[in-house]
Amino acid sequence: MATPAAQQVGAGKKPEKPRKVYKRFQSPGDRLFDLFNFIFLSLLVIFTLYPFLNTLAVSLNNANDSIRGGIYLLPRDFSLDNYKYVFQEATIFHATLVSILRTVIGTIVTVFCSAMVAYTISRPEFLLRRFVTVTFILTMYLNGGLIPNYLLMRDLDLIGSFWVYIVPGIIGVFNMIVIRSFIEGLPEGIIESARIDGAGEFRTFMQIVIPLALPALATVALFTGVFQWNSWFDVFLYNSEKANLSTLQYELMKMLANSNSNSSMTSASAFANSANASANFVTPTSIRATMTIVASLPMIIVYPFLQKYFVKGMTVGGVKG
Repeated sequence: MATPAAQQVGAGKKPEKPRKVYKRFQSPGDRLFDLFNFIFLSLLVIFTLYPFLNTLAVSLNNANDSIRGGIYLLPRDFSLDNYKYVFQEATIFHATLVSILRTVIGTIVTVFCSAMVAYTISRPEFLLRRFVTVTFILTMYLNGGLIPNYLLMRDLDLIGSFWVYIVPGIIGVFNMIVIRSFIEGLPEGIIESARIDGAGEFRTFMQIVIPLALPALATVALFTGVFQWNSWFDVFLYNSEKANLSTLQYELMKMLANSNSNSSMTSASAFANSANASANFVTPTSIRATMTIVASLPMIIVYPFLQKYFVKGMTVGGVKG
C-alpha cells in the first residue's frame, strides 16, 4: 500500500520536509554565558575600532577646530586640508611608488624562495634536512647585531641600492617553517604520482606543490607584505641619503619627527590664526592622523581578501593526513 508521501509524489506534489525542532529554552547558566560573550565581544570591537575611527575623524577634521579637542568618532568640521597638505609634498608620490615596488617585489621573491627551501627540507629523502632546519632555526635566536649587518651590506655593495630592501629578507625562517609544515601535510601519493609520470623536482614543485599550498603561501604573503610596507628602519640605515629610494613609511617618520620638534611653534601659530576661519594650516596632531591613515589604507584594503586563508594556512599544515 502506498504511503502518504508516495501518494503526494504521484499526485505531482513534493513531500514535505521534516521540520527541525530547535531548543528554545536555555538554562540560566547558558544565558549568562551568552550575555557575557556578547558584552565581551562588543567591548573588544569598540576598543579595537575606536582608535582607528578616532584617527580617521581627526584627519578629516579642520586642523584649526581640532585644537579644541573633543573629537571622537565623527569629524566636527569636515575638511580635506590635511590630505591636501600631505599630498602636496613632492616626495610623497615617489616614496609611495618605492614602497609599492618593494612590497610587491619583496613579497614575491620572499614567498617563492622560502617555498623552495621549505619544499626541499620537507622531502624525507633529503639527508641533511634536519641539520639545515636546525641551522635556519638558530638564526631566529642568534643575530650578528646592527654593525655586523651594516658591514655585510656594505661588503655586498647593497648600500645605496634598491635591493638592500629585498636581499636581506629573501628567506624568512618563520615563513619557511609555516610552508614546510603545510607541505608535509599534503598527501605523499600526489607527489609520487607526479614523479611516476616523469616530472622532475622543479616541475613537481611548480605544478603540484604550489597550487596545493596556496593557503600557506597567501598567509606568508600577507605577513611579508605587511612587513615590507611598514619597514622604515632599513631605509634610515642604508638609504637615508638617497631621496629617490625613500619609502612612504620613512617619509612618515620624518614628518612626524619634524612635527613633534615644531609642535610648540605650530600650536602658537594655530592659536594666532584661529580667528581667521579661512586660514589653512595643519597641526602635528592632524599630520600624524592623516599620515597614519594614508600609510595603513593599502593594508586595510588588501587584508580582507587574504584573511580567509589565515585559519587554513596556519592550522591545516600542522595536521598530517
